[in-house]
Amino acid sequence: MSPRKLPPHVEMWNDRHGKLRVYFRDGKGKRVALPPIESPEFEAAYADALAGNVANKTRRGAPETPGTIGALCVSYLNSASFRALRETSRSGYRSRIDLIRSAHGHRTIAGMTRENIVTKVLSPFADRPGQRLAVLKMLRILIRHAIEIGWLKHDPSLGIKRPKTKEIRSWTDAEIAQFEAHWPIGTRERLAFALMLYTGQRRSDVHKMTWAATTLAAMTLTQQKTGARLVIPVHADLRTALDASPRDHVTILNTAFGRPFTVDGFSAFMRDAIAAAGLPLECQPHGLRKAAGRRLAEAGCTARQIMAVLGHKSLAEAERYTRDADQAALAEAAILRLEGRNVNRTALTVPEKFGKKPKK
Repeated sequence: MSPRKLPPHVEMWNDRHGKLRVYFRDGKGKRVALPPIESPEFEAAYADALAGNVANKTRRGAPETPGTIGALCVSYLNSASFRALRETSRSGYRSRIDLIRSAHGHRTIAGMTRENIVTKVLSPFADRPGQRLAVLKMLRILIRHAIEIGWLKHDPSLGIKRPKTKEIRSWTDAEIAQFEAHWPIGTRERLAFALMLYTGQRRSDVHKMTWAATTLAAMTLTQQKTGARLVIPVHADLRTALDASPRDHVTILNTAFGRPFTVDGFSAFMRDAIAAAGLPLECQPHGLRKAAGRRLAEAGCTARQIMAVLGHKSLAEAERYTRDADQAALAEAAILRLEGRNVNRTALTVPEKFGKKPKK
């Protein structure tokens, strides 16, 4: 059981393959599979399970009435565009599509107006901007598919503003030190932490890192999200963590049963380690990637150098780190100059208070 408090009737564990399992079960009732707790789909699926609406959901693959949103969902799932996605992307898309299909599959595509999208599809997520954004993005993908196959002539979602979501923040240096103080060198938790912080890679890449692609000097990997091939020098602190770890398996990180982690299993493992270290919920695993970029920028690295480590495709993404670091450095220099100006203007002694008064 995770050390974090789970919602009522929710059960969570890693199976023998290391895959994270999340279920809803009220008393001795039937277990209902749920998405991972940190995913945007969890709250809606959990709400359906509480309301007892699970049994009324449309089965995936069941016949859909032509001209409905459900039929559009099935058409997209069978399209070449969907099949061309990476497996992790297909899994995320499929869960969002199932959410839309179960709640709105009976609605007609012709009735998908801007007003109906806002009031019927998005309004239930008014207090959950992350979920609202995920549904809107998926709906727009379905709408583009409908236009491509001639089921729609225009995009009814045009003009709908994207909700503002809270961005995952970088870990502070104090939080990094707190985690390191709790998990010493030699633990799996410290090794996973060091791999994320000193390579700056995503969870989807860290959990698959292998000893064969790791030398004393560098680590070689191909990012799952971007397909970019990276060669990252091994930081001295990371080398210390690697040297203290056994090389009993192909992958560097493994479950307690000696099997490679899945993405969900690794996410749960990291969240448990973070909670055990007494860190706040705002310290997300992805925040270590943010911390890596922040530290690179504060060390004076250029945007291009940060791109080379983190694997960013857009220069604007890397420049965000350098802008923040430059702002902090410039602000510090400005305040120091201001303090110097005040010191120069203030006399060290005041004649009226110390010694004799000067003759006029």
